[in-house]
Amino acid sequence: MTINAVDLTEHVIKPTLDYLGMHSLAAEKLLLGTAAQESDFDPFYQHCESQSQGIGIYQITSTQHRTVWDEYLAFRPDLASKVRGLASQHQFLKNPDQELKTNLAYSTAIAWIIYLQSEHQLPAADDVDGLGHFWEQNFCHHSSCHAQDFSSWFSRHAVA
Repeated sequence: MTINAVDLTEHVIKPTLDYLGMHSLAAEKLLLGTAAQESDFDPFYQHCESQSQGIGIYQITSTQHRTVWDEYLAFRPDLASKVRGLASQHQFLKNPDQELKTNLAYSTAIAWIIYLQSEHQLPAADDVDGLGHFWEQNFCHHSSCHAQDFSSWFSRHAVA
């Protein structure tokens, strides 16, 4: 099952970034490109090559997920509260990683926070090559990551 890129942007990415108070066109494009590269917009995608299995539309690993909570959100209680508010009440306590697969707003927030942890500045929205490098440096965790694939996806799909 894949999700349409426009629908993902309009109904998940944009509202989630707005809810977090962190919306920008660059962030929107970065997350859209991340979903395209990591899972081809399939929230149930399983990457065969990866030793550390990614989960969900952004293919976030359990380790990345825990790191976001333990090393970033633990020190930002207001943001942590907002992100926790996106998760389901009971399932999150039983199996937090399941939220990455079944809860698009929650997984979008976690994906964005992975990028927030970067020491590098987010490139401008019109710098698709820069966004591709930002993805490759800060997010991708499998050997087939190439920044040029990120930017060529935007060229092929004329997503502005």
